[in-house]
Amino acid sequence: MGATATLKSLLFCSSQEPLSFLSLTKSKTLNLDSSFSKSSLTLPSRRFRLAVRASSASPAALNDPPNPTLSSYDHQLRVKILSESLPYIQKFRGKTIVVKYGGAAMKSAELKASVVRDLVLLSCVGLRPVLVHGGGPEINVLLNQLNIPSQFRDGLRVTDARTMEVVSMVLVGKVNKDLVSRINFAGATAVGLSGMDGRLLTARPSPNAAQLGFVGEVARVDPTVLQTLVDNGSIPVIASVAADEFGQPYNINADTVAGEVAAALGAEKLILLTDVAGILRNREDPGSLVKEIDIKGVKKMIEEGKVGGGMIPKVNCCIRSLAQGVTTASIIDGRVEHSLLHEIMTDEGAGTMITG
Repeated sequence: MGATATLKSLLFCSSQEPLSFLSLTKSKTLNLDSSFSKSSLTLPSRRFRLAVRASSASPAALNDPPNPTLSSYDHQLRVKILSESLPYIQKFRGKTIVVKYGGAAMKSAELKASVVRDLVLLSCVGLRPVLVHGGGPEINVLLNQLNIPSQFRDGLRVTDARTMEVVSMVLVGKVNKDLVSRINFAGATAVGLSGMDGRLLTARPSPNAAQLGFVGEVARVDPTVLQTLVDNGSIPVIASVAADEFGQPYNINADTVAGEVAAALGAEKLILLTDVAGILRNREDPGSLVKEIDIKGVKKMIEEGKVGGGMIPKVNCCIRSLAQGVTTASIIDGRVEHSLLHEIMTDEGAGTMITG
């Protein structure tokens, strides 16, 4: 890569304003490029959003004059975005962020693109993202095509030998490589892994193995291969499949994998993308979102029955990672575009943050 490859074009936009580019160089030269992105997004939320596009700008582009039509409001908007995001960039620069990707964000092309752009932007400004993914919807599609019935117990997929083969094919061979390709195309360097690569994860059977089949838990994490990739500026993309000491593959819950990987890497943040707004004080009231809570408080909510159903395993995953040294864990709404950036780069956040 040439010398200009260090230039990153950060795309800043709001739901009400046109898109424009603000270029940042290592010499801290700021310049407005009057051209607009051909792939401009339609953003439904009024919350300010960031997206990224890596580029190698020509010297001429750096000397383009500011757009003469920009109003004072436009300039104030840019200042507001920069003033809010810069402290967070400084705070998290060089820190590892583990993101579990799944749910609605995997089903929608727009949300998938949003997650990829967020990851690339975070990488460009100096954070060290690691992506862990499942792939439930894709697994169901192939099982249906093969006329293999899908069964679930307590929210976990019953995984016999044939189903395990499909799970491996879909997660490792399809979903993982699709995400790697998208991240690479967006301008970062992604490397796809499963738990079996580099002995990253060692699995053990679930306590309910008799009922669930080849559904496993994480027995051990060896982060050596991950640490090397992260140190080199790559984005590891991990499929939640691992083998036991005898080489038998297991299907492991992606939330669990993300939590254990975050703990092993000493991550600053664990972020779980979900299909809900976060933890609600009243499950019937979407407006009762808990923005921040500590371990003691969330355990009390579980005891009182305010947290239940599929949220309990996610909360327990967060609690376990915090107990092992992760600084904060967040459960955020993956149905909202750029929710990762909202959570990391804004005061408001995009869900519930749990602290130790």
